[in-house]
Amino acid sequence: MAMEIVILAAGMGTRMHSAKPKPLHDLGGKPMLARIVDTARAVSPTRLQVVIGKGADQVREAFAGTDLEFVVQAEQLGTGHAAMQALPQCDPESRVVVLLGDVPLLPSHTLEAFAAMECDLGILTVDVPDPTGYGRMLRSDDGSIRSIVEERDATPDEKAVCEINTGVMVAKAADFMRWLEQTNQDNDQGEYLMPDIVGLALGEGGRVAGMKADHPDDVQGVNDHLQLNRLERVFQRRQARALQRQGVRIADPERFDLRGELELGQDVAIDVNVVLEGTIRLGSNVTIGPNCHITNAEIGDGSVIKPNTVIEGASIMSDCSVGPFARIRPGAVLSDEVAIGNFVEVKKSVLGKGTKASHLAYLGDATIGARVNIGAGSITCNYDGVNKHQTLIEDDVFVGTNSSLVAPVTIREDSAIGAGSTITKEVPARTLAIGRGKQVIIKGWEKPRKGSNR
Repeated sequence: MAMEIVILAAGMGTRMHSAKPKPLHDLGGKPMLARIVDTARAVSPTRLQVVIGKGADQVREAFAGTDLEFVVQAEQLGTGHAAMQALPQCDPESRVVVLLGDVPLLPSHTLEAFAAMECDLGILTVDVPDPTGYGRMLRSDDGSIRSIVEERDATPDEKAVCEINTGVMVAKAADFMRWLEQTNQDNDQGEYLMPDIVGLALGEGGRVAGMKADHPDDVQGVNDHLQLNRLERVFQRRQARALQRQGVRIADPERFDLRGELELGQDVAIDVNVVLEGTIRLGSNVTIGPNCHITNAEIGDGSVIKPNTVIEGASIMSDCSVGPFARIRPGAVLSDEVAIGNFVEVKKSVLGKGTKASHLAYLGDATIGARVNIGAGSITCNYDGVNKHQTLIEDDVFVGTNSSLVAPVTIREDSAIGAGSTITKEVPARTLAIGRGKQVIIKGWEKPRKGSNR
């Protein structure tokens, strides 16, 4: 039987106190809705619909170009009402799984097993240490669900039940619609509620079955930033554990954040407060020091990223040393054995093998050869106020301290730039270029003193 999925993501999210719709708040660098969509896609549904409400245009824009089908719930009249907006588009004979857009950590293996349940109505449940405030699942002797009882209606024995309703359900589309059309708003919330269909299904003699999730965190919903932050740490701990099982040395899993996809080799070490975003590739024997932020980057075998370094959109080859306090910007390519030191910024530049810029330099829009030494305080002056220009530095060049290379300019191989020079013209190979103002000594000069009018 075909399977379709409906994700309910139309809630107001008032407790988030945000202009952004709740489903678009990030967890692990991705909107919560994107995470549950990924889980849904993993089980290959024939149709995937998302019911949206507040901020519908923002949600559509965030998922532009995808094959998601969006249905708008114009009035927020409860979960049952939300499901009724999407069910008419479903094949009446399809099995439909109703998911929640603010439950981002549901594992795909749980969803797959749940969708395959043989029953008329399936309910995903979970055991929790403290069920206060939740509807309790009451089971018959054969294990089937006989009712969901809300806390206000529960007896003391029923309140002791720790199995609760998560709100995730599965049934045939036609059955869902028939049951929901029989519900009403005669409840404290004044809404059409999904749990109300349990009694209707049982009243028809249907089999109502429950499947327990592995852990409460798998089905925990998000209503405010406290809950979102808690699940963020759950998510990051799980990622850290998975990486540790692959052999990664993570100094403290509580101070590690992976907000994207990570590919890595062997013997990788990651210190505290490291944030990895986007697509990251780390080779073998890579070491990342504390407080580094790395986004969409490749780092080759044996390279060391020292503390407080920011890398974005860059390729760093093997046996490089970068940092501390370095910034490697988009378009930078560091070849093997390049050394970038403290307070060095590299942007849209290629550095050849063995080149060094040890401190206080800016290299932008440059092609730099092998074994070049960039002295402290040296910069490529790549911007004339309107356009960017290129600097070419060939192999084995020595750039002295505090030099300014005014682009477009070429420095030929094995030449040297004297400290404090401003270079505006091509420097031939194997020459020394000095571009300084003439030093003048003024005799008889007196240092100004306080109170002097001079």
